[in-house]
Amino acid sequence: MKKTMSTCQIDRRTFLTGAAALGSSVVLHRRAEAADGVSTHQHLQTGTLPVTGERNLTLLDRIDPKPTLPPGEPGKDYTPVITPNNVSLPWKIVDGVKVYHLIAEEVAHEFAPGLKAQCWGYNGRVHGPTIEAVEGDRVRIYVTNRLPGSTSVHWHGLLLPNGMDGVAGLTQPVIKPSETFRYEFTLRQHGTFMYHSHHDEMIQMALGTTGMFVIHPRKPKAERPDRDFAFMLSEWRIDVGTSRPNPNEMTNFNLFTFNAKAFPGTQPMVARLGDRVRIRIANVTAMNHHPIHLHGYQFRVTETDGGQIPASAQQWETSVLVAIGQSRTIDFVADEPGDWAMHCHMTHHVMNQMGDKFPNMIGVKPGAGDTQMQQLLPGYMTMGTDGMAEHGSHIESGHLKAPPNSIPMRGGLGPFDYITMGGLLTVLKVRERLEREDRDPGWYRHPKGTVASVASRDELRRDGITG
Repeated sequence: MKKTMSTCQIDRRTFLTGAAALGSSVVLHRRAEAADGVSTHQHLQTGTLPVTGERNLTLLDRIDPKPTLPPGEPGKDYTPVITPNNVSLPWKIVDGVKVYHLIAEEVAHEFAPGLKAQCWGYNGRVHGPTIEAVEGDRVRIYVTNRLPGSTSVHWHGLLLPNGMDGVAGLTQPVIKPSETFRYEFTLRQHGTFMYHSHHDEMIQMALGTTGMFVIHPRKPKAERPDRDFAFMLSEWRIDVGTSRPNPNEMTNFNLFTFNAKAFPGTQPMVARLGDRVRIRIANVTAMNHHPIHLHGYQFRVTETDGGQIPASAQQWETSVLVAIGQSRTIDFVADEPGDWAMHCHMTHHVMNQMGDKFPNMIGVKPGAGDTQMQQLLPGYMTMGTDGMAEHGSHIESGHLKAPPNSIPMRGGLGPFDYITMGGLLTVLKVRERLEREDRDPGWYRHPKGTVASVASRDELRRDGITG
């Protein structure tokens, strides 16, 4: 439908008049709200807790409202999140409060088979376990510091009292080694958020002290998803042969991960045909935005880290850009079976331990050079003359030996050939039937005639394809 200039344009006067009217309506709404006696507690009951407190409440009640509903329960009030290659943090209820315990500590972590490093994380994991709760829940989170230096925890994107924000030195003292701090607040929103160290964060976050914080809506406006996946994006500098990420790196990162795993170490997402699927993606990388592309599907971008997007404003996409410090949530119906790649579309972000300190070999013809070099270095072979795809396959086949504590720059074995991607790559596996809901069903078995293959001479002749 073609729009005229009169319907598309808005002048300054119209804008200011509309803004004034909107402001007046907000004031009238708040006055009516106060007259009706609608309190923060009642907003919690209806799942519409306001960002700012009501003036007829005490300061404490305004900045830290107490819930009137029981804590949300998995299965009953929400579909539990699946965090591939990770778990959700256990909790217990004490006097109506959900109680969690995070332990910041050094962790021996495997990014992919063949690549391990000494990192920092929470509860023996990199990244830390996903914290799950429901809008309106009261949460109490204990943080024990077993790191060699002081730390703190910031609840990224959450609306809470200033003294619970977790910025060491500004809103709280540092958590010294062996100390345990208590954070407690009521969850006043829903969406996809994060937690991470906010003391010496360049070092501590680069070593892994981050995690996901998912708050489910008290009263969802749409149907719950059948599968709710959560991913955290990170980047690392781990030089070949070293055993610890370099936290001083500023621009030249060589490993990009979903939930601290690089392909082929990433667990697939598994869904049943017809499932409503939600994917939450949060980005705490140091320097890079990530356009995450899902093959085979169009999806709606339904939430930002600032909240739910109205249905009228949701966009259909096949890629979603997740900038540094942001989260994005996408929703779709898994209506097409198969093994569908999901990856960052920055091509260097789907490689492992890559580097740029080698010459451009594209188009070089080594001739007899390999034979001559092999007299000095048995097993030598010139690589990169027609691309880097063979790098990983030669290591996989045993023709080349990888250096200590390193993995090929490109991927792993697939059902047809070697998959020449690594890093920020995972797979959505949609099946009509699943033997186990929580198990990788293996590679997809394509119906006959649905796989791209070498064209026959008869086919080429039939369609007039020459050359």
